[in-house]
Amino acid sequence: MILVRNISLEPQEDETRLRERAAEKLRISPEQIRSCVLRKRSLDARKKDRIRYVCTVGITVAGSEEKLLRRCRNRDVTPDASVPYVIPLCSSEERPVVIGFGPAGMFASLVLAKAGLRPIVLERGQDALSRRQAIDRFQAGGPLDPENNVQFGEGGAGTFSDGKLNTGTHDPRISWVLDQFALHGAPASVRYDAKPHIGTDILINVVQEIRREVISLGGEVRFGHKMTALQTEGGALTGLTVFGPDGQAYTLPCRHAILAIGHSARDTFEALHHQGIPMERKAFAMGVRIEHSQKAIDIAQYGRERGILPAADYGLHVHLPNGRSAFTFCMCPGGQVFAAASEAGVVVTNGMSFSARDGENANSALLVGVKPEDFPGEGVLAGMYWQREIEQLAFRLVGGTYAAPSQLVEDFLAGRKSTGPGSVQPSYRPGVVWTDLQFLLPDIICDTLRTAIPELGKKLAGFDAPDAVLTGPETRSSSPVRILRGADFSSVFSGLYPCGEGAGYAGGITSAAVDGMRCAEAVIRSLGVDL
Repeated sequence: MILVRNISLEPQEDETRLRERAAEKLRISPEQIRSCVLRKRSLDARKKDRIRYVCTVGITVAGSEEKLLRRCRNRDVTPDASVPYVIPLCSSEERPVVIGFGPAGMFASLVLAKAGLRPIVLERGQDALSRRQAIDRFQAGGPLDPENNVQFGEGGAGTFSDGKLNTGTHDPRISWVLDQFALHGAPASVRYDAKPHIGTDILINVVQEIRREVISLGGEVRFGHKMTALQTEGGALTGLTVFGPDGQAYTLPCRHAILAIGHSARDTFEALHHQGIPMERKAFAMGVRIEHSQKAIDIAQYGRERGILPAADYGLHVHLPNGRSAFTFCMCPGGQVFAAASEAGVVVTNGMSFSARDGENANSALLVGVKPEDFPGEGVLAGMYWQREIEQLAFRLVGGTYAAPSQLVEDFLAGRKSTGPGSVQPSYRPGVVWTDLQFLLPDIICDTLRTAIPELGKKLAGFDAPDAVLTGPETRSSSPVRILRGADFSSVFSGLYPCGEGAGYAGGITSAAVDGMRCAEAVIRSLGVDL
């Protein structure tokens, strides 16, 4: 296959034009192209009067591709050097265990199942449909289920997000991850969009389809089963203590377990620390969600209302004279600010979009990086306890409910309490309480955000709009802990593989999925099978 890059396509043009333009770059007729597959598409909006897609296609031709490449001499034309991801078949009487069925655990399970190892998955939460029902009840003002919520359950925290699949990493496994999402019900565009996303409404079905394939290949998924302790002997894993949905504990013998617990399993972090699993404090970020009208973001990015263009997004960062930095993260076009608590008596925010991204508002995390030396208190879990302290304070600040504290940008910059919204209506459910976020957030975060917001407004017109809404706290952007592992991906206890975002090795759906694959490969190698 030949790759042809930098093909322009106007937003209103049909993708069938790609074949013609690829032929022009190759200096052949379109009829000589046997197949033309879109491999990458990105929207270039730098020139507001000429917004266009820039595409890469993979083509096959009649005749010798080698001769064509020699004759063409165009730097936009290269051979396709991608290598397919191959999973070897294995044979083992011992079934590996995967703890957690978020993106890392899901893809670890899928690789192990395709290798013929029949993994057992332990997921403390419930299946995606049961999660959806529990979350809907919570958002409507009902009780929080600490074991079945936005953080815990099938698909992990990513299921109730924007479903972004782009990542800053360049691992060759990413193509396989995107292919699996598409094969299990995601739009085909996730394979080629530069910023692929799925959306919560589709992700709920996709994660169920992946689970069904794991089971069809001999795997087992146990919902409502929480690992509470490790069993070891001579420095090696021998089994797990598991608390089942019937309220009884049982022992699950195993010599290989992938620990994909997510960044919110605080009780599990405590249990692992108590058992002597080596960990270290890790830098992370905290702040708020910032909410604008989606129309305002479209105009700022496109110079006009979007029309046939997709809902506009953004990604901003600024480094400040005091050495701190602030940045946006997990931007949700046409989405909503989401209640993401997983413990009683805390308030946590996140962002979510449906696949159509057609909501009135845009929102993004607006975060400040914090380092281990910033953490109050001592000990490896100090950052985790700091998160919890802020979340509990938010709960008290709004009167002991799961409403969220909010403030207008204008009032936050002026240091005064807000009393109500302007033109932007906050989307957070079960509702907001207008307040002064200075009473909630640490000074290092408030001071940095007050300096950063006007600077970010210079990068994106209207970002610092007076009636943009700040809702907090956003505390779960990444794990404040790293569970140490060696070059073989194993912890100090042989056979235990810390994995994914919760263990401190990923930051998003795709990078977590890739890390799950790496850990599954480590299990396969430990069985004497080469990859």
